[in-house]
Amino acid sequence: MIAEEVAELNIGEDLDQLINLDPRGYGVCRILYKGTREYMGEPAVMKCAKKLQNVLRQEDIVYIITGFVLLPHRHAETDGIIGAMLLARMLVRAYGAKPVIICPEECKNAVQSLSSVVGLHLYDGYMEIKSMPIAVGRIIFTKEEEKAEEQAAEILHELPPKAVIAIEAPGANSKGVYHTAKGLDVTELEAKTDVLFRRCKEAGVLNIAIGDLGNELGMGTLKKHLQKYVPYMEENGCVCGCQGGCSASEAADYIITTTISHWGAEALIAATAWLFKQPELIHAGDLEKEAIKTASNCGMVDMYGWVDYAIDGIGMEFHLYLLEIMRQCVVNSLRHFTMCGEWFEKVIDKKFFEI
Repeated sequence: MIAEEVAELNIGEDLDQLINLDPRGYGVCRILYKGTREYMGEPAVMKCAKKLQNVLRQEDIVYIITGFVLLPHRHAETDGIIGAMLLARMLVRAYGAKPVIICPEECKNAVQSLSSVVGLHLYDGYMEIKSMPIAVGRIIFTKEEEKAEEQAAEILHELPPKAVIAIEAPGANSKGVYHTAKGLDVTELEAKTDVLFRRCKEAGVLNIAIGDLGNELGMGTLKKHLQKYVPYMEENGCVCGCQGGCSASEAADYIITTTISHWGAEALIAATAWLFKQPELIHAGDLEKEAIKTASNCGMVDMYGWVDYAIDGIGMEFHLYLLEIMRQCVVNSLRHFTMCGEWFEKVIDKKFFEI
């Protein structure tokens, strides 16, 4: 190995470990990450960031699929949409890409408001999305299964992507049923974006999924692992009677699992900042704070249904602390890469990282 590879491996390890901190304490994130690491074979976040770097170029279209609608209030949750918009910001700044948020109707107002917060122009029309710079597109995807194929075909024709990223988007099980974390049927509430993700994958488009439980789009990659170790994921594990369990069926080629999906998006931003040697690609804490407030003020809810400045039941302060730790890991890794050159050489000579 060379010094660059050692540094990349270890900052990747840092980011993976940070986003799998377990403040709730019940261990699901650790269960998921074990399966993820065995599947990915190396730090997941950095591997996904490198894949994006290898594929994306100026003006390339990137789909970001998100938006999980929760019971009983039938509002979309803050997890997913905030990270999606911050990820869109990074894609524009790092690559000059054209991100397109694909979401249910319940996220429409939040995308509008958050686009201003992250500094991007918002467009709904295909021509504007393709032609306008410093912009993010918004497409509201159907909840009607019989219309999903047609809309997916239209979007792919008008805006052929180079990558698709699903973050905290609902994923149907093998019976075509969408579930909450505890197995309630929410099929009628969710956008049927599985078909779009599947079509992208079949077309050879780079596909990445970010999830924190197993009922999210793309998490079918870990289906056997989830069914064995995660509650409600096994067949007959749901409470709706479909007998299919909560585990999503659609499998992504590349996955990031995390305690909260939002953290996965932020770690992907941080990993990209490291690869580009540009820590400024990581957004400021003040922007993060404003984004969380804005999403909540648009009626989005946390995991427990509260209209609160929280994501997945974790308050704003924790998210701000974690973002800053990610930033400092990137900043210090880049700074010490030159300062610690002799240490890199001696560590490499010991061949620990080649085992």
